[in-house]
Amino acid sequence: MPKPFAIFVFFGSFLFFGCFFLWPIWLVLQGGFFDEHHRFTFDFIQTVLTNPVYQEGISNAFLIGVGTTLLSLLIAIPLAYTYHKYDFFGKKWFAGLVLLPLILPPFVGVNGFLQLLGTYGTLNALLLRWGWLSHPVDWIGLAPLCSIIIVQAFSLYPIVYLNLVASLSNVDPALSEAAENLGCRGFRKFRTILFPLIQPGVFSGCTIVFIWSFTELGVPLMFHFNRVLSVQIYHGLKEIGNNPFPYALVAVMFFLSAIFYLIGKNCFGKHSFEMLAKSSHRYTCKRLPIFKNALCTLWFTLISLIALSPHLAVFFFSLATDWYQTIFPSAFTSEHYFAALGDSITIPSIQNSLLYASGATLISILIGIGIAFVVVRTRLTGRQWLDTCAMMPLAVPSLVVAFGLFTMSQEGRWWSCLNPTKNPTFLLMIAYAIRKVPLMVRSCIAGLQQISVTYEEAAQSLGCSSLKAIRKITLPLLTANITAGAILVFSQAMLEVSDSLVLAQKKAFYPVTKAIYELLNFLGNGTFLSCALGVWAMTFLAVTILGTLVLLGKSFGAIFKV
Repeated sequence: MPKPFAIFVFFGSFLFFGCFFLWPIWLVLQGGFFDEHHRFTFDFIQTVLTNPVYQEGISNAFLIGVGTTLLSLLIAIPLAYTYHKYDFFGKKWFAGLVLLPLILPPFVGVNGFLQLLGTYGTLNALLLRWGWLSHPVDWIGLAPLCSIIIVQAFSLYPIVYLNLVASLSNVDPALSEAAENLGCRGFRKFRTILFPLIQPGVFSGCTIVFIWSFTELGVPLMFHFNRVLSVQIYHGLKEIGNNPFPYALVAVMFFLSAIFYLIGKNCFGKHSFEMLAKSSHRYTCKRLPIFKNALCTLWFTLISLIALSPHLAVFFFSLATDWYQTIFPSAFTSEHYFAALGDSITIPSIQNSLLYASGATLISILIGIGIAFVVVRTRLTGRQWLDTCAMMPLAVPSLVVAFGLFTMSQEGRWWSCLNPTKNPTFLLMIAYAIRKVPLMVRSCIAGLQQISVTYEEAAQSLGCSSLKAIRKITLPLLTANITAGAILVFSQAMLEVSDSLVLAQKKAFYPVTKAIYELLNFLGNGTFLSCALGVWAMTFLAVTILGTLVLLGKSFGAIFKV
């Protein structure tokens, strides 16, 4: 890459992140630490930290984040270890099946969870029929925090699983064999040998899951659970003009996320053990006896069924004419699918999401490819800082970024022309792109690292300019990674939750996720239409995720590293 062009990309990328990532965060912090006379103060933060209502919101958010992360880890570690070590029946099918919970935002799966465990849902109907209960029990009302944790953990565990599988595949099998020769086997070998080697993968996966669940807005909203930090911030948007406490709440969320990230990095991500040399032979999965083989298959099947049960319930709900106090729907119809696509909210929302996601994908491709080339193909001073800056959105809560962009575009500020109460199109494109650029950067960097620079050098030695060599040789070789990253960015942007709920203020500009949320509040068949729209979204995202998996293969997990 020519040095002038590399410098342009370098500073242009920093400018982009500075304007639409760092600057909004600074505005949020400024609103939380400066009074109306622009004097620095801790009063707002102190009030938030001492107010019992806000204290409860912070503690509940922390419990949800920790609980979701631990449960995700407990699910993912046995799955990843079993998948890595053993050859069992249906292994190739389970490679994709365990990733299916990623195909639908957790807040949509809440519909199915409510139907399964609600007061008049499937579980109560089943227990009443068996005579184990004399009257329906509100299982979710008994433990709303546990319900939120379960829904999020069974939706987010694939992120930890992907990182663990990728980390385990990089461990030299000779180390495991040497440990066994010295009598170290079973759990002791995992604890003393394997786990220290995969700690960076554990840290990467757990960091994303914790920050995601700690700041998740959609799931608590769907459960009507208002005593949590993210929902308190969301309701504070109505008073953003003259109330400093929403800013203080977001500032507290940002600093807590940063503190938890640093604690996790110090505990898990500080030590990175590198292999002394490439392993002399590939790891061979062990064949198991029939009984143990069946146990592995049963374990993967059980986890997949539990994780996908809310999605299956959403699917059945979308086909039901009525589902009240029965184990299964009393009758089925396909009218909800046609009604969902013909509703005055849904058709514009699909069009809007396609527009927003396409714009975000284009922005992500241009910035992601440029940053990848600067990081991998140049020796510019500070390129590693650019890589770090590009990955920072993964470690910053999406609600903080969305709130900052909303603040940045208020009347009287520089970017008031982007005010979401007028037309949020460009702001939503930027918001989606900021959140998804890291996925494109990681995908392109992984591809460039596998493409030898000698191809470009050979072309240049034959008189081809460096830019032409990149365009004619490197970019075609990078097509699979670019396509995979673009598919993932597009699909994730189509179903982004926090940015959509915060920035889409007018009905005419609702994206799909905001439309799903609004449909749930409709009387009559609103829930059925919401589920039908969710199934359409689930089908679309399933195809894109599986397509990305096929294109990237084992490198898929690398895009979720921070």
